[in-house]
Amino acid sequence: MKSFQTPRNLLAGIDADATASLIAAASDIALIIDDEGTVCDVAVGSEELSAEGYRKWIGQLWIDTVTPESRDKVEALLEDASSKAGHKWRHVNHPSAGGADIPILYSAVQAGPRGPLVAFGRDLRAIGVLQQRLVEAQQSMERDYWRLRNVETRYRLMFQMASEAVLILDAATQKVIEANPAAGQLLGESAKRIVGRQFPEGFDAESTEAITALLANARVAARREDVRARLEGFPEREFQVSASLVRQEGASLLLVRLSLLNGADSTQIPRAKSLLLKAVENAPDGFVVTDAEGRILIANRAFADLAQLASETLAQGEMLDRWLGRLGVDMSVLITNLKQHGAVRLYATTMRPEDGAPLDVEVSAVSVPHGEQPCLGFTIRHIEQRLRAVDSRAVPAQARSVEQLTELVGRVSLKDLVRESTDLIEKLCIEAALELTRDNRASAAEMLGLSRQSLYVKLRRYGLGDLASETDE
Repeated sequence: MKSFQTPRNLLAGIDADATASLIAAASDIALIIDDEGTVCDVAVGSEELSAEGYRKWIGQLWIDTVTPESRDKVEALLEDASSKAGHKWRHVNHPSAGGADIPILYSAVQAGPRGPLVAFGRDLRAIGVLQQRLVEAQQSMERDYWRLRNVETRYRLMFQMASEAVLILDAATQKVIEANPAAGQLLGESAKRIVGRQFPEGFDAESTEAITALLANARVAARREDVRARLEGFPEREFQVSASLVRQEGASLLLVRLSLLNGADSTQIPRAKSLLLKAVENAPDGFVVTDAEGRILIANRAFADLAQLASETLAQGEMLDRWLGRLGVDMSVLITNLKQHGAVRLYATTMRPEDGAPLDVEVSAVSVPHGEQPCLGFTIRHIEQRLRAVDSRAVPAQARSVEQLTELVGRVSLKDLVRESTDLIEKLCIEAALELTRDNRASAAEMLGLSRQSLYVKLRRYGLGDLASETDE
């Protein structure tokens, strides 16, 4: 700290009263401290501090007038003043009757070799208020910044996902600043390649003139009636073009929207294939397209009904075996066969709806390994009407053929399969015995090693022959 160069000559005539006035005027609060650290006198130069009643500090130790966390700072101030090492300013808090602590910035100086210590204090409350306002302003700016970021993120997401083709142009140069994927698909280019090009580009002469006039009028009138345009070389592809003026940060932009007319889409699907797609969407059988791993890409309404979903879009992104067959078993079998043979027909399994009992279904599937994305197609048919005779365990009362029996593999336990196999063999043997004996039941019973009564019981069980009269033998 640098002091005055000639204080003895310039300040020699100042008496004690003048010195006290200078000390009081130089600070918001000034304390006279003796060698023991006791407050001998207090001078308050601030009206706000005068109301706190600091006169009661006189006779108290200075260290007792501060909050506990400030006691070490008061000791450091006293030590610095006594050692004359330098006058540091330290932040000290005094308790207040109002509740909130009062922050004071102190520096202590010893007045002469044997004089008392003088502590100069500056009220920091005004600075604290400014700091609080600064923090609140900064927090407000950060909230506004994140709010704008969220708005921009939502705008970007909507812009990218919008089905309508949208271009944003520089109003002065008519160069494309931004283009969404729908615009690239509609114009037959990727969105990145469109950015930076002049618009209109690729349209026939008449359409180019109409679009140029549209953009010129949009810059003046902010909006104009839509125009129709066609791409050069594709006269069947007719667009409706609209433009609006948007001002942003002092710059003028043009928002251009393109819509394909005549109900066509950008992929120009032939009418026959379009009808086929509509038929699949409205088919009574469930239809699902998955990726090579079995993750659903798209499904029709019938599949949503089988799975008891509110909408077919809820199935997108889910694995098909969440609803079809035993988890991790049937889908693995189907995908393996599709990779080996390319198609699967009439695979019997079950459908597990979200809520409700399992349903018996047949699955036919095909693999489409070529194209932009390899995929698998599944047709799922509900066959409960074919299997009316179902018991509580979903096992047919009688398996009438070996083919029906083999269809049960994977759907029922081995114990049930063995029982059904035994019944089938027994029925086939009885039918063979009756055929060999030309329906002579006595001879058939003897051939099978059964009593006639036991044979009649089994005939009733399997529903064989005419049992209206059992005394015909």
